[in-house]
Amino acid sequence: MELYAAANAVTVVLFLWFLLTAAVNSDGDFAAASNLRREPPTAGLCAYVIEPSGFPCSEHTTQTKDGYVLGLQRVSSPSVMVQQRGSPVLLIHGLFMAGDAWFMDSPNQSLGFVLANRGFDVWVGNVRGTHWSHGHVSLSEKDKEFWDWSWQELALHDLGEMIRYVYSITKSKVFVVGHSQGTIISLAAFTQPDIVKMVEAAALLCPISYLEHITSRFVLRLVNMHLDEVILAMGIRELNFKSNMGTRIMDMMCDGHVDCDDLLSAITGKNCCFNSSRIDFYLEFEPHPTSSKNMHHLFQMIRKGTFALYDYGIWKNLKYYSQIKPPVFDLSSIPSSLPIWMGYGGKDALADVIDVQHTLKELPSKPDLLYLEKYGHIDFLLSTNAREDVYEGMISFFSSLGKFTSY
Repeated sequence: MELYAAANAVTVVLFLWFLLTAAVNSDGDFAAASNLRREPPTAGLCAYVIEPSGFPCSEHTTQTKDGYVLGLQRVSSPSVMVQQRGSPVLLIHGLFMAGDAWFMDSPNQSLGFVLANRGFDVWVGNVRGTHWSHGHVSLSEKDKEFWDWSWQELALHDLGEMIRYVYSITKSKVFVVGHSQGTIISLAAFTQPDIVKMVEAAALLCPISYLEHITSRFVLRLVNMHLDEVILAMGIRELNFKSNMGTRIMDMMCDGHVDCDDLLSAITGKNCCFNSSRIDFYLEFEPHPTSSKNMHHLFQMIRKGTFALYDYGIWKNLKYYSQIKPPVFDLSSIPSSLPIWMGYGGKDALADVIDVQHTLKELPSKPDLLYLEKYGHIDFLLSTNAREDVYEGMISFFSSLGKFTSY
């Protein structure tokens, strides 16, 4: 088994080396991969995305305990009919995304705009390493230490600090909305009493705490190749598909190695209602960087079937956790009094129905559920029908709690 794993790792290294060296002289003619080269905008999210649609928006920053400077945006309705802000809602994006993900379609379709138009006090979160956050107080993004984190830090530091900041400004408990990785870090954060006490309720789109039964062909191939371990062994700490290296790899993979016309479906599952005509616009912003360690942590979840802290190996686990295996995030410790709404789909290859059911069994409460058989992973965020299919039910859930009042 060890010999097989070693041979597999060597194969991956040689494959990556081939892609990198061959790409040096390649112009690359795959349109979507080429679009990845576009430099991210220099203006902030408010000025570049939100305000051009006519919505008032202000930029905010807050600092985590471990020194990362996070960007948040506060969005309100342009309508004179909505004269006071209602309950605060914090939007938490998924992997390789950032706060712009909530505003990618028209104001009538994008959740961030829809919530603002309904009178909610919308706050947009951006985790460390993404374009709309602001680095670190002492580390450069070129420092390998800058990328020494996984989703557990996003849960315990980033999300915890963003909730605290919104709570301190609004003097009100916060509605939290997460998608994909945003649900992983939300559920992990809710196990912490000092964080969950500031949360009024949560809405989780494509909820994930377990990944044991994912059906994504592309992701499972990478897991079986141990690509995460190879990347870390090569000293690569940042995963950035907008970098020269990242776009070269994408160009070469899409030049006969991977069917990139169907790459999204291969990763996320078949999406019924995703507006593919706007892919060029989406790629002006996505994908955002993440850390190699974060991908390794996610792949650990797939291999081990656990919802636990990062596994450093026996000796470092003893050093960091005082036990051989990393501690688990105990979903049963989430207060039963916390109202939770979940939306999940039958075609989602990442938030598989079996894993969602596993999550539900461990929660002490019974969340309100929306199941859409035809929906895939991206549909919950970018479906042209998401307002009618998903968002109206979510808003009704929030409104039913009787907390939708101006402060």
